[in-house]
Amino acid sequence: MIPIILVLLLALVLFGAGFALKALWWIAIIVLVFWLLGFLFRSTGTGGRRGRWYRW
Repeated sequence: MIPIILVLLLALVLFGAGFALKALWWIAIIVLVFWLLGFLFRSTGTGGRRGRWYRW
């Protein structure tokens, strides 16, 4: 009985980790798209020059 519970718990943990990693990949892709859009459509500064593409 205990080995069956351990196998089911292991399957549940691996499924949860796989789902979380897949969700993190989608979040990373969305953030990358927003970053690229911000890089492409950044505003112009004084004198018509484009500002730095980074904020720090």
